[in-house]
Amino acid sequence: MARTPFDPEAEFDRQVRTLTDLGYPALSGLGPERFAALVAPLRARATAAPVSPCEPGADGRVPFLLVVTRNVAPIEETMPRTTLHGGRLPGFVDRTFEPGALERFVATEETGLPAQDAYLLLEVERGEEFCGAVPHDAMNVITGRGRTLLTIEEGIALITHFPQVLVKNKCFSLGGSRCGDRRVPALWISQKAPKLGWCWEGNPHTWLGMASAGTRAAGPA
Repeated sequence: MARTPFDPEAEFDRQVRTLTDLGYPALSGLGPERFAALVAPLRARATAAPVSPCEPGADGRVPFLLVVTRNVAPIEETMPRTTLHGGRLPGFVDRTFEPGALERFVATEETGLPAQDAYLLLEVERGEEFCGAVPHDAMNVITGRGRTLLTIEEGIALITHFPQVLVKNKCFSLGGSRCGDRRVPALWISQKAPKLGWCWEGNPHTWLGMASAGTRAAGPA
């Protein structure tokens, strides 16, 4: 059977519906109309996204993600709205994040994060090629390629819109969010659910790669 051609407009609308169905409008305090107005300007950006050569998410790559920042949807509230593909248990934040730690894990200056509270992340890869690599080295390789590391919010967006991307032995670090020490946040599977944890930048893990993207695109200011 021939694969249905990738339709970026339909994919954007699907991602908006996903967030709406998960309660993001109420979570953000904006309500349905204002939330829709926040993300609507990005639809035109999505139509210009690169055409996906395969089913989005099937190989750990997606053409674009609709991301909302923690200013709109707090990490502590968005992680429990994630699940594994075909699973039912809610995602969670690991207890090794001490009180107040998540607030200190912010986007690095190198990410060039857009000023808007909603934007698109383009040409995303979960980065399993870096499984077994030292995270610090993997981050340097990605930077050298002119790509950008994912933040915590972007990683959550990835498994929210494409839960099939988070699978055993192909989990990923999120080097775009740091807190000034050697910890690198990461998403992996624990207790049959997605977990947001962290690993040391010098400690490699065979099951943990490094997620990256081509660029970010915001709507009109």
